[in-house]
Amino acid sequence: MPRRTLLAAGLLLAGPLAAETWPIPEWNSQPAAATPAVRALDDYAFPARDDLGRGGVRSDALLVVRDGVIVHERYAAPTTAQTPHLAWSISKSLFASVLGVAYGEGRFKLDDAAAKHYPPLAEHPALKMGHLLNWASGLDWQESYEYAPLKSSVVAMLYTHGRGDMAAFAAGHRPAAAPGARFSYSSGDSNLLGASLKSMVGEQAYADYPWTALFEPLGIDSAVWERDASGTFVVSSYAYMNARDLARVGLLMQRDGRWGERQLLPQSWVAFNRTPFANYRPDPQQPDDAVPGGQWWLNAEVEEARRPWPDVPQSAFAALGHWGQGLYVLPEQKLVVVRYADDRDGSYSHNELLKRVLAAYGEQP
Repeated sequence: MPRRTLLAAGLLLAGPLAAETWPIPEWNSQPAAATPAVRALDDYAFPARDDLGRGGVRSDALLVVRDGVIVHERYAAPTTAQTPHLAWSISKSLFASVLGVAYGEGRFKLDDAAAKHYPPLAEHPALKMGHLLNWASGLDWQESYEYAPLKSSVVAMLYTHGRGDMAAFAAGHRPAAAPGARFSYSSGDSNLLGASLKSMVGEQAYADYPWTALFEPLGIDSAVWERDASGTFVVSSYAYMNARDLARVGLLMQRDGRWGERQLLPQSWVAFNRTPFANYRPDPQQPDDAVPGGQWWLNAEVEEARRPWPDVPQSAFAALGHWGQGLYVLPEQKLVVVRYADDRDGSYSHNELLKRVLAAYGEQP
């Protein structure tokens, strides 16, 4: 897969931006003292494990950035600061930022018919780009994983008869609801977005577009993104990057799409990412589920439900992935948190980790 290295020069800032710290070209790292709150954070993220490697929560990496400066960084072997870690469904939010650049270039609108950009969706003329971004296509998709593989649309898409052309596989599902009528989390919706970008920018530019549009401007040089046999990025699942590079995307989002003096993502796009889907209704069986925005997850209070992470500010939002991957943004505290992991037993809690991050780093220096 293509990888790109940015030869970044220093950025001269003036006026109100001069007080900001940016990783241009590299992060400023100022590790905090090992206070009891910091130790409590590490104790939760990196618990002692038994001789078989068991111990509940299992973090591979934990990185905390406060106001553009790394204040906490720890890894568990074999992961290191240089390891491009599988992001799983964090990939969806990464691609939303790639699409944000295309949106700012005028390549599509939220109310465009999805078939305009991906013609195999012609049988679904009411389906719009905004519906796909809200995981609200209305297609009859089953997002179950290894726990129910025989009924799983996503397992079939990633591993069996859908893997050759994942977007076409998703587009072939029959409708179960009107587009936009309800939220139904779907890796198929995300891969349809990946195929839609191809027609927006053309085949030749598509192969490098995540790098030229997003990764290179941010100074990201560890990114790898797998594509299926049709040449479409597996937007749902298969981006890899190291923790420091993923934190760059978090900082971009924390600062409303601005990178240094450049407004890389339109502020209106970031606002869309952080707006709850209007027709979302929480599942009473899953009270801790975050609220869907535009391919990002929100700690928002919505009708009929409490805040998903009660010890965390309502303004927090995140990119989340299978087995405990997390990129968390807490704008009020100017915090970005990256966690890579391999949780298998369901014991990990977003709220608990972030509560401990806030106890250790929530106060501004």
